[in-house]
Amino acid sequence: MKILFVDMKYDYGIKSRGPNEIGQRGFLASLEKLGHNVSTFYYDDYLNNLDPLQDLLLKEADRVNPDLIFFILYKDQFKRETLFKLKEKYTTFNWFGDDSWRFDDFTARYLDCFDYCSTSDKFSIPKYKSKGQNNIMMGQWAVINGEIPNIKNVEYEFDVSFVGGFNYARDWFLKMLRKRGIKVEAFGNGWPSGPVSLDRMNEVFLKSKINLNLSNSKCFDIRYVLSNPIRLAHTLKTKKNATQIKARHFEISYNGGFQLADFAAGLDDYLEIGKEIVCYKDLDEATTLSRYYLN
Repeated sequence: MKILFVDMKYDYGIKSRGPNEIGQRGFLASLEKLGHNVSTFYYDDYLNNLDPLQDLLLKEADRVNPDLIFFILYKDQFKRETLFKLKEKYTTFNWFGDDSWRFDDFTARYLDCFDYCSTSDKFSIPKYKSKGQNNIMMGQWAVINGEIPNIKNVEYEFDVSFVGGFNYARDWFLKMLRKRGIKVEAFGNGWPSGPVSLDRMNEVFLKSKINLNLSNSKCFDIRYVLSNPIRLAHTLKTKKNATQIKARHFEISYNGGFQLADFAAGLDDYLEIGKEIVCYKDLDEATTLSRYYLN
């Protein structure tokens, strides 16, 4: 099959953040591994200049003449008019990965622009159908295949680690754990230690006694909300009001790491709670569980 793959080349379209690993080594590499003839269309350079982007994509589609155009929409980079023009001539598909919190104000505006859609949130499937999109399939964030690690005789580097971008709720959570005597290291954009490569990230998962999987959704802990005006503003402003299943849930497990995570609806479809992953409901429970498993 001839596929035109439409995505950002760099993480959030920012070259300094490094490659878009999920797009490059996940989706694109998987399509190529399946034997498809894949052409790429990257739109990083047009994130602040969307008008010429529309015509460029239409021309590239006509040049490639693909059997399928594979989108991973992030925001409003492509106009509905552009997407409908492509749909008239080609088979189009989009991967929607944030439906647990972004269906109503994002997905619902675009789901009719594609022949086929995929969601990582099973609870959104009836919403697609109620809006007339019946070509909806269940997909899921998984893991970028790598060498399966040897989990025997691991020499640990960290008691507790977290890999993910900085936000105020995560920062507060980690600071509170540290105040309670738990040694936590954080890696990612915005943290003092900075981001790590994909290979180093996988090594951190393996060599941490506990891997925290922290949501970046709203934190409703009253201690957080009232601790600082900035944190209150963050809680009121962010639209991400539900913890979702994400790639990290699978990446930690695949790479041999013990995982302590806040529960996301549907997570128990993939991992056995209490055996393959341990979940906490709040800071206090995370503290108790961290101490228990470290001991």
